[in-house]
Amino acid sequence: RPVNPARWPHFHVGSSAVAEFRMPESRSYNDELNYLDKIDANTWRIKTGFVPNMMVDGYFYVNDLLEKLMFDELRQHNRAQGFGGFLPAMKQIANVAALPGIVKKSVGLPDVHAGYGFAIGNLAAFDMSNPEAVVSPGGVGFDINCGVRLLRTNLDERDVQPVKDELAQAMFDHIPVGVGSKGVIPMGARDLEEALEMGVDWSLREGYAWAEDKEHCEEYGRMLNADQSAVGSKAKKRGLPQLGTLGAGNHYAEIQVVDEIFDDYASQRMGIDHKGQVVVMIHSGSRGFGHQVATDALVAMEKSMKRDKVLTNDRQLACARISSPEGQEYLKGMACAANFAWVNRSSMTFLSRQAFAKVFNTTPDDLDMHLIYDVSHNIAKMEEHIVDGKQTTLLVHRKGSTRAFPPHHPLIPVDYQLSGQPVLIGGTMGTCSYVLTGTEKGMEQTFGTTCHGAGRAWSRAKSRRNLDYQEVLDRLAEKGISIRVASPKLVMEEAPESYKNVTDVVNTCHAVGISKKAIKLRPIAVIKG
Repeated sequence: RPVNPARWPHFHVGSSAVAEFRMPESRSYNDELNYLDKIDANTWRIKTGFVPNMMVDGYFYVNDLLEKLMFDELRQHNRAQGFGGFLPAMKQIANVAALPGIVKKSVGLPDVHAGYGFAIGNLAAFDMSNPEAVVSPGGVGFDINCGVRLLRTNLDERDVQPVKDELAQAMFDHIPVGVGSKGVIPMGARDLEEALEMGVDWSLREGYAWAEDKEHCEEYGRMLNADQSAVGSKAKKRGLPQLGTLGAGNHYAEIQVVDEIFDDYASQRMGIDHKGQVVVMIHSGSRGFGHQVATDALVAMEKSMKRDKVLTNDRQLACARISSPEGQEYLKGMACAANFAWVNRSSMTFLSRQAFAKVFNTTPDDLDMHLIYDVSHNIAKMEEHIVDGKQTTLLVHRKGSTRAFPPHHPLIPVDYQLSGQPVLIGGTMGTCSYVLTGTEKGMEQTFGTTCHGAGRAWSRAKSRRNLDYQEVLDRLAEKGISIRVASPKLVMEEAPESYKNVTDVVNTCHAVGISKKAIKLRPIAVIKG
């Protein structure tokens, strides 16, 4: 296929280029369709042979509307003969199915869209006992442990409406937002190194988190294999001023209201007991720190692939054997970035609690501002799963996807043992968000994983070309949504038109059975970078 260097936006490939399989001459769109089978109303299978060297089949879950977007992307790619932009998501799902050590299948969730190496919304698991099995930074993403947390309150919409603008302003004043924003939590180089290894335990020790916050975080807010000595000085330098900051892009803090309750029991376990109850959602990640950890790993893995003769279909799928020094270093550095993100969200939780306390002239405790849950959307983790009837230790790559463990799973908090793990699905700016719960079928079908959000439908460049930022802001105001934004000219990139419909995505996951709808939330105030 034609090689287009523009497809490697973050990563220079020099003369020691990664070994790649030679792809076959391009097929017609109709020939491509021969490799795609519709299994049921929401499930498609990508048969081996769609791209070379597939070890397992690919699968993706869609409804009629999302299906059209997927096939349009493939058709467009065929017309362009491979030039321009990322590969279509279907090709990326298939290329992941060709990675050494993959088990069962490569999965695209309903919010899947083209990304760097792996599609965003692509899930894959690798057998830790297989010496050939790999870890790929492209399967985690550059914003390591980008994730969402949800705080409840005992406030009602009628309590907040009269002071909504004041509250949005207080949140905006308390939380540093925008490109290049700097944190207000005092932090020296030694503090950062401790935070990278301790995660939420550092926030707890320093007084920025409540004891029960830890219990309600995925991994209890701390990846134990983190080793700050595996992280380069450049990453630490980028991360130090950014801890406790929201950043820009699709990151936000929102004041939301419970709009609909689908599962009374699950919602009551979370402390949500009526429509109109006010909650706070925070969506952020590891900022420049995680980006640098990923970039450094890709450079190191480019060399190790040549040494270990690891072959991939796409240079963006640079990877290393899990057992290799490069693979182990990445996993330690990735765990540091995950811990950074949990400390980051904990710091913003502390600042949000302060903002609410100031406006309502009381304490966060009296406002019942407890953490419902905190989930990660970009991470690779060692987990136990049943493969061919046997318990197997897998390295599960979730990129733009969310862990969704079922009731009775040992790794979810006591509070949620009977209802299943809460899964937080952030909508796009000004649209609804959802809380789901994990299911047993999800464990069987998708290694306990579901969607993460709406998923882009337009590129950022297309959004900037087609939308006017003032119109986007005006539409939010018409809906009664208070907005505070640090970079107004970037809001077009995050406008609802730029994304798939989050309700389509969530309903598809619900229909397939990999997660179950519990609560629908709508925003009344948005704070963005």
